[in-house]
Formats: sequence, structure tokens, C-alpha cells
Amino acid sequence: MTTTSATHAASHVASHAATASPHAATAVQAIDYAAIAPPLALALTACAVLLLDAFLPHSSRSSHGPSVRGALGFTALAGVIAAGALLVAQAVHGGTLSTFCVPEPAACSYVVDHITLVFGGLTLVAGVVVILMSMGQLSDGDIPVGEWYFLLLCALIGAITLPASRDLVMLVVALELVSLPVFALTALRRYDGRASEAAVKLFLVSVVSTAITLFGISLLYGASGTLHLSHIAGGLAKSPIPEAHGVVTAAVMLVIAGFAFKVAAVPFHSWAADVYQGASVPVAALLSVISKAAGFAGLILVLAVTRPLYSEVWVPVVAVLAALTMTIGNLLAMRQRHAVRLLAWSSVAQSGYILAPLGVGPEGAGAAVVYLVFYAAMNLGAFAVAMLVARGGSLADYRGLVFRRPAAALALAFFLVCLAGLPPGLAGLFAKVAVFRELVDGGVGWLAVVMAVNTVIGLYYYVTWAAALFTPAPAPVEAREAPAVRLAPVAVGVAVSVVITVVFSVAPQVVFDAGLLSALG
Repeated sequence: MTTTSATHAASHVASHAATASPHAATAVQAIDYAAIAPPLALALTACAVLLLDAFLPHSSRSSHGPSVRGALGFTALAGVIAAGALLVAQAVHGGTLSTFCVPEPAACSYVVDHITLVFGGLTLVAGVVVILMSMGQLSDGDIPVGEWYFLLLCALIGAITLPASRDLVMLVVALELVSLPVFALTALRRYDGRASEAAVKLFLVSVVSTAITLFGISLLYGASGTLHLSHIAGGLAKSPIPEAHGVVTAAVMLVIAGFAFKVAAVPFHSWAADVYQGASVPVAALLSVISKAAGFAGLILVLAVTRPLYSEVWVPVVAVLAALTMTIGNLLAMRQRHAVRLLAWSSVAQSGYILAPLGVGPEGAGAAVVYLVFYAAMNLGAFAVAMLVARGGSLADYRGLVFRRPAAALALAFFLVCLAGLPPGLAGLFAKVAVFRELVDGGVGWLAVVMAVNTVIGLYYYVTWAAALFTPAPAPVEAREAPAVRLAPVAVGVAVSVVITVVFSVAPQVVFDAGLLSALG
């Protein structure tokens, strides 16, 4: 009797499913693998690295297995290049790709559009340079190679997924996928107390910023009734909550504060120098460019893509944050005598320059991304040379560098004058002009004046460092660099950064003609 009843029930469920409404099929979302191809390629590469690390000889963890360490590095590099090729294919395809969509109201959680392609390309090119730097860092065998490349690839997955995220939940998940692997990367030098301290500081800062961001997002969802960015403005307009304006104002401020932690904007900047110095140079470069780009991508998506999202509330706040960030970052950079700490505070000041166009409103997002693209090439190159020369080190180690390592000295001088915005490093000048023009046209003249003053302040420490490269040292400087063979990949990373920065300096229209200003503004 029991068997008969079970059979009857099963047949009843099957017949009901067969005659169900066609809308029931939408409960299972189709996946467009063409849309998620780049992050999927990185995920497969990360798995391949773990498998290779498990099955190749264990000498890969000692100084006696350079060929195995190299194999893992080249595997990670090949995966990033493959993801870049897939991203180019998406750009050539044209149009917008989307997946993880719902029908009513129509919205998608993952969208490949102009914003996604720009941030994805920036992230993958920066990833190539960081992996090349990692090959030099891992050459001594003190750091587990498989874990390092796996975590680095995971961070890259989050960084290229975040700009494609079009709902609040995916945005937070992608942001954490960028952040969480960096803690472990910072602490992988297990017997280095300074690295452990930097990892703890970074972890605490990230936990606080995530909590603040989640609180803001929860308020935003509660007021709008939707998770999808494209429907937030409409949901707020129809919100039945009497106090919706106050709730959304608080939500936007909390979201801005959360992302300000991620990009090291004042007053959430104090962690930057200690973490950059305590971490290895490739991780510092990753934080300075890839993690920062992800933070700005999230900020632009929430503030600009969902417009009009109370822009009258957040625009003046962002303008003040930009002014404070560039000023305090530059003033603190002037006092530094350590190369990586100087680059850390310089990176804080550069965050202020990137934030400045958003002080005009959503239409300033394009200029912010243009500056970020120029900045990424210049800053990555400076970190790569710092690693090539002395693994960071004191600024005194760079005195007279042109007489010992002329190619490295000339490359670093070029990157520094670019960051300062001086000829022949015209890439930095074009980036600043794009921001200045946006500020003046947007009627925020006071912020343009603040930026002009800070540009002059920045000249002091950039030019001072560049001049030291050509000043003879009073006594022979102790060689601190690793053997040239081990740092050959780092030299390739420097060359890649030089080529890109030279292209940006000679033909800035490569960036401007990409349509960043019109597509994001």
C-alpha cells in the first residue's frame, strides 16, 4: 500500500510539473559562458596551479626547484594572457553581454559592457606585471609558490568580476574576493613579523570597511526593495517608507565610507604605508593598482551607474574627500625616506586625484577612469623598479643609481616625472589635464585650485627622488639587489610598464579615443 501511494504521488508531481506555467522555467537561470569567459579562464588556471603544485616534485618549495617554480609562474601568466584574449574577443564582438538575469522586472546580475571591458583590461594587464614581479619575489623559495599564484589569481577573478556586477550582493561578493586573498598573500612570508603585522592591519581594516559597506547596502535594499543597480533609482521613487530620504542618505554615506577604506581615501588612509611596507613589493603593487581599481569600480557603479542616486547629497562629500586625500597624501609623502612608504602615500594622493572628477557628479566618472588607467601604468612601473633595484629599500639606496644600473635609473626617473606630470612623462600631464578640464567645466573651480596646489607639492618629492638617481653617492652603496637572473622577469615587467607609459605619453588618444569619457560620463 505504501509503495502504491508513493508511486501515485510521484506521478502526480511529474504531471503537475509537465503542465506548469512556462514562467516556472525561469527559476533556473541560463548561463552565458561567453559573458563569464575571462573570470572562468582565471578560475581554471587557479585550479591548474594547485594541481601542478600538488603533483610536481616537492623541491618546488625549496631553492633547488627553480624550474618547477618557473613552470607554476608561467602557468599563471598564461592563464592571465588567455583571459585577456577572451576579453579582447568580447570587445571585438561588440554590444553588451549579460547573464544571471531575471525576467520580471528585467535585470541582470552580470553585465559585460564598456565599463567592464575597461576595468577588466586594466586589471589583467596589471596582473601580468604583478605575476612577473612575483617570479622574482618567489625565486628564493621561502614562500609557497602554489598557494601564492592561486591566491593571486583569485584576487584577479574578483577584480574583473566586480565591474561586471550589477546587483548589490554580487558587488559585495566580488569585492571580498579581491580582498580576502590579499590578506594571505601579505602573510605568506610566515616568519616575517612585519608581514604578519601588515596582514593583521589589512584584515582589520577590510573587515571594518566590509561591515560598513554591508550596512549601507542593506539600508539601500530596504528603501528601494531591489538588489539590482538598474532598478534602485526607480525603487526609491516608489518607496512607501516615509523616512526614505534620510535612510538613503545614510546608506549612501556608509557605502562611500566603505569604499573609501578600500581606496585608502582620507580619513580611512592610515593603514596604507605600514601595510605597503610590510607586504612584499608585488603585493604592495597589487594593492596600489588592482585593489584600488576594484574599489573605484564599485564606487562608480553605485554612485554613477545607478544615477540619479541622491547626487546632491554625495557629490559635495566626495569633493571634500578628494581635496583632503590629495593634500594629506602629498604632505605625508614629503616626509618619507623609504621608497615603498613614499609610493604608498603617493598612492593615497593619487586616490584624491581619481576621486576629484566624481566631485562634479556622475558625469565625472569618465575622467576618473581615464586618470586611473594612466596612473596604473606609471605606478606599476615605479614599484617594479623599486623591486628590481633594492626590494624597496631606503631612498639613500637609489643615490647614484644611474652609475650602477643606468637602465633601471632611467626607467624609474621616467615613471617619477610621469607621476609628477612633467615632460617627457606626458602621460601624467594628460591625466591631470583630463581631470582639470572636468573640474572646471563642472563648476568646481575650488577643487581645481586645490589639485593645482597639490600637483606642485607632489613635484617636490618626485623630483627630489629623480634627482638623487643622478647624484653621485659619497661612498659605494652596498648592493642589495638579488642576482640578475632571478630578477629577469621583474625586468620584463619594468619593460612592459615603460612601453605602455611611453605609448600613453606619445599617443594619449589611445585612452581618450576608447570612449571612456562618453561611455562613463
